[in-house]
Amino acid sequence: MDLSTIVGILAAFALMSIAIMQGGAFFIFVNIPSAVIVIGGTIGATLVHYPFKEMLGTINVIKKAFFTHHFSAAERIEQLIRYAGKARKEGILSLQSVTQEVSDPFFLKGLQMAVDGHEPEKLKEVLDREIEYLEDRHDQGADIMVAMGTYAPAMGMIGTLIGLVQMLQTMNDPSTIGPAMAVALLTTFYGSVIANVLCLPLSGKLKSRSQQERLDKTLIAEGLRSILEGENPRILEQRLHAYVAPKERHSHFGKR
Repeated sequence: MDLSTIVGILAAFALMSIAIMQGGAFFIFVNIPSAVIVIGGTIGATLVHYPFKEMLGTINVIKKAFFTHHFSAAERIEQLIRYAGKARKEGILSLQSVTQEVSDPFFLKGLQMAVDGHEPEKLKEVLDREIEYLEDRHDQGADIMVAMGTYAPAMGMIGTLIGLVQMLQTMNDPSTIGPAMAVALLTTFYGSVIANVLCLPLSGKLKSRSQQERLDKTLIAEGLRSILEGENPRILEQRLHAYVAPKERHSHFGKR
């Protein structure tokens, strides 16, 4: 579970709630018509922009912003170096015994292809293509969140116009001015909150998760290709270190 995402959202809503209650009752900021205009309008506009199937698929992508496994480039490189040493000493077929300790489906697929005797370049080509498709799916989920973050404030402005029209049409009745003005202002408020506290930050988090996952899978693809080519583990380590920042480069052989 990603605590930064959850804590960030809760903190934002908590601070806004405290500020609201400091100036009066919280319930005055609750308006069902305003929420319907903004939420319903945002979802409707996004459905016009994207097919329904893609919208449903985004739900699974969004989960990555809240639930994700810990990724360590150093641990992945160490694992690949260990497998490279095993393959050089015992042969590539010996990697069949390590498939049971690999839980990542992408890594498992690559190991199985290596054991089955695929050519190094063919294996790298297949894995690279899968990385590209994965990145496309993640980018699409982030783009949908950006679209929703764009439409939400626009729906808020539409709600504001609706409220103002209703207020102007009933200016002779002072009792209706308050509710109409509430719709006018709260729709803008709701639209801004949905866009700037939820949609746009989640889009950024999804892009960050996508970059981490791409790095992990790139290390796997490059490492397995080198293992199939029989590359020296020391050279493999130097090759994989090129993908990570200097502060994350921990030499496996330097410890000996």
